[in-house]
Amino acid sequence: MSRLRTAVVGVGYLGNFHAQKYAALLDVELTGVVDSDAARASEVAAACGCAAFTDYRELIGRVDAVSVVVPTQYHHQVALDFLSAGVHVLIEKPITVTIEQADELIAVADDKKLVFQVGHLERFNPVLMAAEEVLTAPLFVESVRIAPFKPRGTDVNVVLDLMIHDIDIIQHLVKSKVARIDAIGAPVFTAEEDIANARIAFENGCVANVTASRISLKSERKMRIFQRDAYLTLDFQNKKLLVAKRGAGELMPGIPNVQVQERELGQSDPLLSEISSFVEAIQQGGQPQVSGRDGRMALETALKINEALNRIPS
Repeated sequence: MSRLRTAVVGVGYLGNFHAQKYAALLDVELTGVVDSDAARASEVAAACGCAAFTDYRELIGRVDAVSVVVPTQYHHQVALDFLSAGVHVLIEKPITVTIEQADELIAVADDKKLVFQVGHLERFNPVLMAAEEVLTAPLFVESVRIAPFKPRGTDVNVVLDLMIHDIDIIQHLVKSKVARIDAIGAPVFTAEEDIANARIAFENGCVANVTASRISLKSERKMRIFQRDAYLTLDFQNKKLLVAKRGAGELMPGIPNVQVQERELGQSDPLLSEISSFVEAIQQGGQPQVSGRDGRMALETALKINEALNRIPS
């Protein structure tokens, strides 16, 4: 089998890591990296042993697959050009700016039978994978994702920057349509909401209370999931999972026997897992773990949360 020719478009903070992962994979050739900053492109290319470009269109015809890690407003055009040319695409979240743009990319990928994956990185967190082994039907979900302020990512508000990770996870686990959304938020350090809370009610009765902030003094990425006879605490940051389950019998009349198990999943490399999954889907002809439709669904809910944030009270 010939080596898969890959490239990364946009090698800022995150794109640089994409390039490193491709360069480290067997059966993969990192053909080039692209950045509008020629010096940055050259720096990353030298470190990864590939060519540097400032115009991504120069790579069309030279690569089989790309990571698109440019600001969100450029996602649609860059991905469309590659998909239209028959190139597999891994695009960072959020998938696009609008639902219409996402639909167009999905349609082109389907038509050309290409792998189109969205970079919802937490799906590859070992804590989530371990939790899925014991999850049945979530009844209530509470998530908190907070981080100190960083200039990168502020081209979108905190819903599309941070909360969308948890939106994707919750919809992946709940597997039901959204029935109602209520939300509140505030711009603090930027012109967009820097802190937001959303209450998402699903048609199957599950409710999720989701909070995200990018103006905190600490980092925390936790989710609590309650289901019949058990609750789970997922600590994505520290790679820990707590499962409290109702056991057989009672400690005393009216007091259930609760069994608590804690697991430390150890350090992992979710980005390497994500990119390896993308490459495997291409090479084996399978479906990506996080499809374009998954990315579209997360975007649709995020945009509905933004609409709720902007509702004028009656």
